[in-house]
Parts: sequence; structure tokens; C-alpha cells
Amino acid sequence: QVQLAESGGGLVQAGGSLRLSCAASGRTFSRYGMGWFRQAPGKEREFVSGISWSGGRRYYADSVKGRFTISRDNSKNTVYLQMNNLKPEDTAVYYCAADPTGYGLGTSDFGSWGQGTQVTVSS
Repeated sequence: QVQLAESGGGLVQAGGSLRLSCAASGRTFSRYGMGWFRQAPGKEREFVSGISWSGGRRYYADSVKGRFTISRDNSKNTVYLQMNNLKPEDTAVYYCAADPTGYGLGTSDFGSWGQGTQVTVSS
């Protein structure tokens, strides 16, 4: 397993941007697909975006397509989520997760999770 730590959350006005980072420990990071999920108060956790081990495949929830971009730097053991044109409905705790199959699909069995970072978007 890998240890994951998110950062970059905060308070931003609607229309603003944030970039989340997820730093992973371990030498096998490049083998993992990675994903970002979020959970708003009173709601179930939902898949936001995923990226394959090589970065060649990227996946997005319909609600964030065109606004969020996932990327990874395997040399830095880090995955990013660039969030633009943020909306109040994006307010949630954002989690990164590691998929040992390497795919990063929303349906993958993500075995390792970070502690989460809060994103709050004011209207």
C-alpha cells in the first residue's frame, strides 16, 4: 500500500480556482492508478476524477468535465487536481486514493486513501 496526503484545499469564491495535491509515499507509486473523490455533508462519497498509472488515461465525472484537470508526476510521487470555475456545489472534503490495478477508474477498488482536504466555495 501507499500512504497518501492531500493538500491545497481552502476557501475560494465561486468562479475561482484551486489546485489540490496528493503526495504518496513508497517506491511503487508509478504502478498505481490514482483517483480523486469528494464527500459533501449529508451526501455519499463520489468519484471526481481518475488517472491511469502512466497518465495516459484520464476520467472525469460529468459534473466536473471541462472545469477540473487531473495530472500526475511520477518523479515526484504526486497527483494533482486543478479545479477551475469552482461552484458552491463543489464544496466537499476531497480525498485522493490509490488503485493497485493501475487503471484509476471510478469503479476500481481503491485500497489506499488520504485523510482528505476541505474545499469550500462561497457564492
